[in-house]
Amino acid sequence: MSSPFLRPVAEKVTLERANGSIGFRFHARDAHLVLSRNASEPIPFRVLLDRDAPGSSNGIDVHEQGCGVLDDGRLYQLVRHREPVRDRTLEITFFEGGAEAYVFTFG
Repeated sequence: MSSPFLRPVAEKVTLERANGSIGFRFHARDAHLVLSRNASEPIPFRVLLDRDAPGSSNGIDVHEQGCGVLDDGRLYQLVRHREPVRDRTLEITFFEGGAEAYVFTFG
C-alpha cells in the first residue's frame, strides 16, 4: 500500500489527493474494505479485479464495470466471486481525496 497519495496513520490510511489506489492480493470468495471519508462530498471509486472490471464478480457496493461511491463510513463489499475461489488481485482507485481505508476482510 505504498503510494505518494496515501498517508498512513495507526488505524487507517488516508488519501490526501485524487487518484490514489490500494492493491491487494487475496484468495477468498468475498473481499470487503472498511471505508469512511474525510470529505464533504461522496467519493467515487473504481475496483479492478486482475486488472479488469469485476463483471459478475462485483460486490453489492460495486457495479459490474467496477464503479462505486464512498458515501458513508461502513464495510463495503467490493468482490463477490461466483466462480471457484483462486488467487486474485484487487485494486481500488479513489478519484477524489479524503478516502479513509481501515481494514480488508474476506469471506
